[in-house]
Amino acid sequence: MAANKSQQLDPKKTLQEIEEKFEMFQILNEEGKIVNEEANPNLSDEELVELMSRMVFTRILDQRSISLNRQGRLGFYAPTAGQEASQLASQFALEKEDFILPGYRDVPQIVWHGLPLYQAFLFSRGHFMGNQIPEGVNVFPPQIIIGAQFIQAAGVALGMQKRGKKAIAITYTGDGGSSQGDFYEGINFAGAYRSPAVFIVQNNQYAISTPRELQTSAKTIAQKGIAAGIPSVQVDGMDPLAVYVATKDARDRAINGEGPSLIETVCYRYGPHTMAGDDPTRYRTSDTDSAWEKKDPLVRFRTYLEAKGIWNEEKEAEVIEKAKEEIKEAIKKADAAPKQKVTDLINIMYEENPYNLDEQLAYYTEKESK
Repeated sequence: MAANKSQQLDPKKTLQEIEEKFEMFQILNEEGKIVNEEANPNLSDEELVELMSRMVFTRILDQRSISLNRQGRLGFYAPTAGQEASQLASQFALEKEDFILPGYRDVPQIVWHGLPLYQAFLFSRGHFMGNQIPEGVNVFPPQIIIGAQFIQAAGVALGMQKRGKKAIAITYTGDGGSSQGDFYEGINFAGAYRSPAVFIVQNNQYAISTPRELQTSAKTIAQKGIAAGIPSVQVDGMDPLAVYVATKDARDRAINGEGPSLIETVCYRYGPHTMAGDDPTRYRTSDTDSAWEKKDPLVRFRTYLEAKGIWNEEKEAEVIEKAKEEIKEAIKKADAAPKQKVTDLINIMYEENPYNLDEQLAYYTEKESK
């Protein structure tokens, strides 16, 4: 007997029911007020000040890096202003043993995880020393291939799982990266093995000039985790407290054997996609920029900390001066690095060179000696 209409499958209704469940998680609103006290992580005053200091430092680092790029003293650079809460509050929830697999915009996270700043500058210049990660610093070099880090993170997480490590692999991409095949393969692989990975999509609204609405017809990027069978959440990426809580919760589940998580942080990049000729005024309006500037993570966090009496202009000025001095010293150290040679690249490519590289090594060794 044919099923009546009420019993018939309605895929559209099912999709709507799923999408409605993904409400944005927020703790600190745009006015710097706690709107979700139950979820407040109750970080100590010292921890709150430290997180704010890192965010201010990174905003100055971004400004200085843009200036250095324009002077020709840095190479490739992807601006980070507007994403400090998404990047730094997530890293703040990690432990030293955790591995970060960054995209090319995620240099701040690996610097705060232990990579010396001068090496970050060398990476920007394409110098091989920028990718020689110090012993004990659990980071990968920034990935240039869009989304490739998601597959790598699944592999690193599986390796940790097999070794019984109480640590996670965390990786980042943008909203554009969520359209890549590697994104789906990575979250599916980790989900299938219940590996300790945390996947973060920083939805900063544009993949270069392509708006998020053209990336996918899904209402949220977070809901894509459902297909991989992993817990997913959409977070206010301009709210450092919400980002911290979401990341810490995902980390705790991962090290307790509950598998990976997907976090979508809804944020905004105030600058261009990269300094390689992108002009955001061609695809973004001043009204859009102004609306997002009112959500600035530094402004709302500053308001919150000032109300608590643990932050003021003097303290911020101290952090800014410290940032300028450390950046100045780091760029000087990067300038002092030996010039990169062809023989350097050949010597670090393989443990044992194939014959054709040995031939090239001999040729360039002789040429460089002249």
